[in-house]
Amino acid sequence: MTQRNPQNQEPVAVLADLAFNDTSFPKHTDDFEKISRYLEDDASFIFNLSEFDRIWDDYLLH
Repeated sequence: MTQRNPQNQEPVAVLADLAFNDTSFPKHTDDFEKISRYLEDDASFIFNLSEFDRIWDDYLLH
């Protein structure tokens, strides 16, 4: 959520804003499978899962 920025159109900022506004998004987990499955099956928004994979890889590096 630290990447939220409504003026930024970078995928990480877009995902952060979408997740912030989705009350069902699993915000308090670091389980890749749980988040990925949520994005695939239950999210109230559409997000490119390839971009999510890239964002996740960057997250793991930090």
